[in-house]
Amino acid sequence: MKLAQTSTLLICLLGAPEISLAADAKGDVEKAYAAWDAAFNKHDEKAIGASYVATAKLMPPTHQVASGPAEIEKFFAGLFASGVTDHKLEMIDAGGDDKVVFGTAKWSATGKDKEGKPSPFSGLATHVFERQADGSLKLRLQTFN
Repeated sequence: MKLAQTSTLLICLLGAPEISLAADAKGDVEKAYAAWDAAFNKHDEKAIGASYVATAKLMPPTHQVASGPAEIEKFFAGLFASGVTDHKLEMIDAGGDDKVVFGTAKWSATGKDKEGKPSPFSGLATHVFERQADGSLKLRLQTFN
């Protein structure tokens, strides 16, 4: 009887961290999205670049892959120069484990039309994060349409 109780206790204790990390993934992605949106809306390409790991890939609809924080900063600096503002990520789903976390989102922003007037646009995005030693998330892969 004690063996069964001990086994049950061990299963619960060993399983608990995975359950906790899965539950935390959504909250962690929401925090990462909020920080990313804040940096974007301040037009702070340096802060955006800092949210990616050194080997990160950004795969935008232009098909021009940006590799690493410096190229990713340059991509977003170009968006800022063209007048893109008011970025918002709305999480669809998130999950993962203690190493890799994913997020999917609807995104929206405001750009300029041919006459230079504000024009809303939007799409879908997929994000793959690497969990850092301090528990924070940094982007490894981002693609959007």
